[in-house]
Amino acid sequence: MSIVDYSVQHPSTELQGFYGWTDTLRGIQYGPATVSTALPKFFKLLGVSKALVLTGRSLYEKTDVVKKVEESLKAINGYGATYYQIGQHSPIAGIKDATKVFTDAGCDVIVSVGGGSPVDAAKAILFYLQQERGGETMPQIAIPTTLSAAEYSIGAGYTDDSGKKVAVTSQKLAPAAIILDAELTLATPERLWLSTGIRALDHCVGKYFFCKIYKQLYFNIFFFLNIENLYRPLVPPPLKALGLSALADLFKYLPESKANPKSVEIRQKLQIASWMSLWPMKLEKYSALGLSHSIGHKLGAAYSIPHGITSCITLAPVVELMAEIGTEQDKEYLAKALYYLHKPSTGTVNGDVKALSASIDKLRGLAIFTLDVTNDLDDSRLVADLGLSSTLTEYNVPKEDVPTIARNTLGTDLHPLYPKTVKLLEGLY
Repeated sequence: MSIVDYSVQHPSTELQGFYGWTDTLRGIQYGPATVSTALPKFFKLLGVSKALVLTGRSLYEKTDVVKKVEESLKAINGYGATYYQIGQHSPIAGIKDATKVFTDAGCDVIVSVGGGSPVDAAKAILFYLQQERGGETMPQIAIPTTLSAAEYSIGAGYTDDSGKKVAVTSQKLAPAAIILDAELTLATPERLWLSTGIRALDHCVGKYFFCKIYKQLYFNIFFFLNIENLYRPLVPPPLKALGLSALADLFKYLPESKANPKSVEIRQKLQIASWMSLWPMKLEKYSALGLSHSIGHKLGAAYSIPHGITSCITLAPVVELMAEIGTEQDKEYLAKALYYLHKPSTGTVNGDVKALSASIDKLRGLAIFTLDVTNDLDDSRLVADLGLSSTLTEYNVPKEDVPTIARNTLGTDLHPLYPKTVKLLEGLY
């Protein structure tokens, strides 16, 4: 794994570039109580007949969400089986078991229900089935109940038997259909719902800086548009505008959702913001994850930290670091976020980037690098205000592991960002 040299000025996409819609996605149906009408529509559109419902134990046993999906499938004679033991970070054991259930039931489509784990598990199952059988990759219909936005990417991560994160990627793995039914999110635990909203925010920011996780890959990609997308090369201006709009909506509606957890309207707006944070597209060259996401992947499976929480921990300090290491073009896009948040400019681009970091999590953002920001800013800090502030100490991450985490994130301890990444990680305790 390697990270791009942030000192390199990448070609601007302001006046020239490329945009393509992902080949796989056939449709997104959104709106409360749409699952019962969307499933028949997508079955007909995709030409499929029997589904494996893939989900986690908690959603299956503690809510009626999966039963609603099963009933909708049975109404069109499209139900094959349900596998509900997909765990956090998609352990390989569950993927293998679910693959057998899929095959034994004669299914030709997976309907994933839940967060990123079942969505990624479905991608892994379909990837390995295609490798084994050949031919076209069978489709997935994703019904997300969190805001993680895993349903918009072509990549999947799962955990192998040794606890290491493994990635599979294929142009055909992005779900063929997505159903955004906010009513199905009402049973999602508050901490999971809100923290995955920060994950979507992480996506918005990261579109503007990027690190190449899989440097050997060079293909058109369908990926997240998020804060990372504000500093990611090759992203066309319309998608950056969507990312900024998504950022503003996440800042607005996440606190409103916490205050009014039963509001389906607010939840639907958040699902749409999550969609905008990772708008479907493909690039002519591979544009991988940003530093916050990269660190999160190294922390998540290894230390059993939910991905939403890893973003709560890493996003603000990474944005702050970008004031120091980002290109001028990248920083200008990040600074523009203040306008969308209706916050005053500090008068400088670097100051505005630091102010954005402070708005995400003021205490953490300003504690690590001790950068000065004008005192005129308000005291709001999204992560803390949502009750999501966390530390690596809370998740029992040994401090002696910091050099290894930094090395694994960057690919080598010789990377120019290694000392700064170590310092950043040390500040997360």
